Amino acid sequence: MDVEKVFHMTGGVGETSYSRNSSLQKKASEMVKHITLETVEEVYVATKPKSIGIADLGCSSGPNTLSNIKDILDKIEGISHNKLKQSAPEFRVFLNDLPTNDFNAIFQALPEFHQWLKQKDGSDDDENRVTNSSNIYVAAYPGSFYGRLFPDHCLHFIYSSYSLHWLSKVPRGLYDEQGNSLNKNSIYISENSPCEVSKVYFDQFKEDFSLFLQSRSDELVSRGKMVLILLGREGFHHVDRGNAFFWKILYQALTNLISKGEVEKEKLDSYEVHFYAPCKEEIEKVARENGFFEVERLEMFEIEKSIGKGMSYGTMVAMTVRSIQESMLAHHFGEAIIEGLFKEYGRLVDEEMEKEEIRPITFLLVLRKP
Repeated sequence: MDVEKVFHMTGGVGETSYSRNSSLQKKASEMVKHITLETVEEVYVATKPKSIGIADLGCSSGPNTLSNIKDILDKIEGISHNKLKQSAPEFRVFLNDLPTNDFNAIFQALPEFHQWLKQKDGSDDDENRVTNSSNIYVAAYPGSFYGRLFPDHCLHFIYSSYSLHWLSKVPRGLYDEQGNSLNKNSIYISENSPCEVSKVYFDQFKEDFSLFLQSRSDELVSRGKMVLILLGREGFHHVDRGNAFFWKILYQALTNLISKGEVEKEKLDSYEVHFYAPCKEEIEKVARENGFFEVERLEMFEIEKSIGKGMSYGTMVAMTVRSIQESMLAHHFGEAIIEGLFKEYGRLVDEEMEKEEIRPITFLLVLRKP
């Protein structure tokens, strides 16, 4: 399966869209927003550019995209007027995701976004208001961020939220010479996986993350920085009740559909996810080994669990995962199973939560180019 051609968040604004089901990601970005904005300030004060390049890698198409950008622009505007006593710079904003992303939804929201930028935030000194939206230029850059995207030294700040745990491909080492999966009883790393499976997944993560860092190093100016938010795991063990456990539940939901005749066993045996949840030590090791960046911060956090009105935690998780994984699952198994699959998945998540807490881990990484 060509991940770059198939994988995308569910577009539009419908009930199952990513736009309507990305509240968990928004909550995470809000939890660490103070660090993101501190980092933006450090870059701007250190470089003082007349034209500043900002990129959001893996931007998707929901409301989080332009909301995050607005916060960054507001911060720089406030620093310009209140700290540096100068005019705000020209803003070059680059939104990147795979070509299958719903970029149209983003650009349809731009007129409202520019109006939003002009509105007062209600504070007494209106410190954080961007008053001149005419110096903001927004462009889409479709393509994989596992490789070069931008010209040399054109960016000052890079932001990426909930994207780098997605691998560029399903690791080839998961299949034998005949194309048969070595991981038939799982779709990710589990207690049923052969020992070589976790190594194959880590090797793919290392290859991808190294290429990402090298590419961004060429594109950032000196003293430019990145804020990266990604899913991970706590400790070296892969089998836990964290992010890996959600894949185990999805596998169980797919298995349950076999008995109903809705999924073929052979189809399930050949399905693997292009995902890896690194631990803190792995992230730090790859980042330091490459030598392209200095690691300024690497912090682990958990999102507080809350549910929507009249919705169980399992249903909320199921809607979130569906908005992210539907393209891949429908391509492999067919669209007919999707509705029933995620009803079963939500039920299983709730069932497991009654037994014991599930604790998905998220990492915040701040990197500086020397």
